[in-house]
Amino acid sequence: MFDQTMERIRSKKAKAAVIGAGYVGLPLACALAEAGFKTICVDLDKKKVDSVNDGLSYIGDIPSDHLSKLVKSGMLSATTDFAKLKDADAISICVPTPMTKTKDPDISYIVSAVEGIAANLKAGALVILESTTYPGTTREAVVPRLEKRSGKAGKDFFVCFSPERVDPGNAKFHIKNTPKVIGGYTEKCLELGKTYYGMAIDTIVPVSSCEAAEMVKLLENTFRSVNIGLVNEVAIMSRKLGIEAWEVVQAASSKPFGFMPFWPGPGLGGHCIPIDPHYLAWKMKTLDYNARFIALASEINGEMPRYVVQLVQDSLNDRKKSLNGSKVLVLGMAYKKDISDVRESPALDIVKLLQAKGATVAYNDPYIPDLSHEGIPLKSVSIAGDALKNYDCVVVATDHSVYDVNAIVEMAPLVVDTRNFTKKLARRSPKVVKL
Repeated sequence: MFDQTMERIRSKKAKAAVIGAGYVGLPLACALAEAGFKTICVDLDKKKVDSVNDGLSYIGDIPSDHLSKLVKSGMLSATTDFAKLKDADAISICVPTPMTKTKDPDISYIVSAVEGIAANLKAGALVILESTTYPGTTREAVVPRLEKRSGKAGKDFFVCFSPERVDPGNAKFHIKNTPKVIGGYTEKCLELGKTYYGMAIDTIVPVSSCEAAEMVKLLENTFRSVNIGLVNEVAIMSRKLGIEAWEVVQAASSKPFGFMPFWPGPGLGGHCIPIDPHYLAWKMKTLDYNARFIALASEINGEMPRYVVQLVQDSLNDRKKSLNGSKVLVLGMAYKKDISDVRESPALDIVKLLQAKGATVAYNDPYIPDLSHEGIPLKSVSIAGDALKNYDCVVVATDHSVYDVNAIVEMAPLVVDTRNFTKKLARRSPKVVKL
């Protein structure tokens, strides 16, 4: 089985499948198709499947004309039918891994995908889990379910874990030029995985086991969470000391060794940083260990939207206005600049907290024309002309590149800047309050 699968991969006769056509799955499917593998995306969302087959991209990093070329060439297609996996020689799982309200891992999407694979697994096929999860998931939740129906892992089929490293909106790093970590269930599993992904990705970084690869992803995002938590607390302390946090971080980053800059902001967003560290914390609780840095960073980062709202309230009070009854405009709802992704966006919490204090809240985001917040539909309002004069305060939650900082500061009566958006002003305006 191993030799046959390896030959099909090396000759690019292998058929590829990607389960999940979202922010991770669709870019990976495109990269595999570009590398010469006939690729199929499997997703239960018919709208996504139809969009892929029509060559219309809903992922900002994948232009529609590029997607359309791959579809028209016959190298990429999509389906809702798991039975199509019967022809696949290599299957990548790129499904969501959310947390429950009690911050317990929800691997139900992984389990559902694996069960769909198990019912249709081709002999000798390679299965690679990419979804972020706790160490041990591949060995404990994936392999046993596949072995129930398909023989022995490492002999009759092959299993790896390779953490996704997608960074939406990053113009420099994409699937092909971002090093790919991979761990195998056995040595043969690893050899197949390295060869397969090596056909589409420039640099492959093998590790000793699936557990090590799973831990790599959690370390990467825990590292970011903890350091962002640190710099957010520095921002709070700096404000109390009458110092500007961004100036401090910028000056500290001039040190050529022993320091790397992280920047304060209104809170954490996206799927990875706010959620992934809790997968590790949960796993450690099962081993009677308390991951203290993760808990502390989560506490600080989780409180940042509330801190922003308090800053808005204090800034309005300084101008003899009450937050209750004030009109507030939130600029940017995406979790970071120049993308349309609102997953875990702190701007959503800021809107909710402002409303709870009696403010009339609107938002503008050129990438998100409408959204549903707490079950209530919202639409992006226009900021053209002198529209900003109609608001008591403008909160910059996401510093999209298309925003004109000079026009916004000129028009708005008060700007609360959570992203150092106003750093390019020729001179500091008394209307601007920074985080």
